[in-house]
Amino acid sequence: MGKGDQDSKIKRRKRLKYILAGAVIMLALAFAFYPVKAKADFGDFAGDTDYGGSWDSGGDYSSSGDYGDSSSGGGGSVLGFVFLVIIIAYMIWGKKSPNSNNQGSGRGQPAGASITPGSALRPMPTYASLDPNFNEAAFREHMANLYVQMQQEWHNKNIEALKPYMTDAFWNQMDRQLEEKRRNYQTPCTERVAVLEVTPRGYYQSAGMDHIVVKVRARIVAYIIDDRTGNVISGDRNREKFMEYEWDVCRKSGVITGAARMQTVSCPHCGAPLNINQTARCPFCDSVVTLVNEDWALNNIKGISQQTR
Repeated sequence: MGKGDQDSKIKRRKRLKYILAGAVIMLALAFAFYPVKAKADFGDFAGDTDYGGSWDSGGDYSSSGDYGDSSSGGGGSVLGFVFLVIIIAYMIWGKKSPNSNNQGSGRGQPAGASITPGSALRPMPTYASLDPNFNEAAFREHMANLYVQMQQEWHNKNIEALKPYMTDAFWNQMDRQLEEKRRNYQTPCTERVAVLEVTPRGYYQSAGMDHIVVKVRARIVAYIIDDRTGNVISGDRNREKFMEYEWDVCRKSGVITGAARMQTVSCPHCGAPLNINQTARCPFCDSVVTLVNEDWALNNIKGISQQTR
């Protein structure tokens, strides 16, 4: 190999090194300046990016990419890396702003969670054989009121009052998510909350518990405020989000609606006498007292879709 060929090869290697260094810097800047967008509603399902299919039809869109293995030489690997960096930068910087009209009807929209298959559920009318006193209308109303209360307590960044209405595992999970907002000086805000639909889709039994799977649809305005500046850092005060969730609520198998009686117990924290059914807040020490769970408790939430309008 002649001296000219060697010099040319050295120059190519240097050029590739510069390209690689520039790509790394570009990627670092992309992530350094990309604002972290928090989500505002209870459980962190309402954010700046719509997901799921059409809110009206309940369709589901998803897309997938496949990055194959590159077996080419050093130049091809570097160029492939640069190409990947460009794609990432485009995905970050090229996204529509929160104020753009994103109806999310295309296949590029992220998919929401998958609904529980109907084949895994028993039809609700047959639940009367387990609980003849079960009142579906009262159940729907209770779930709707709970949704509204959940948004209020999430905004207060204190969900202690919701403890009686959730399983311990789920409550602890939500409190950990809320702790991150407290630590980051963020306040989630939900306004103009309207529950549009509560539909029990069916039920199943597992580990001595009855579970009802519920479709919940709501309209909210959701955004995040930075506590230190008062500025909106995520979401929009003026745009409505149409949300669809799937709730899993459960209670102990064998419980009959309305069969539980008021019980007189003593507060384990201060000893004051309390008349309660399942739960109550002690008026003397403000502690939440919970008896054996005989009412429906929220066990899990899935975010099925979000459409911003």
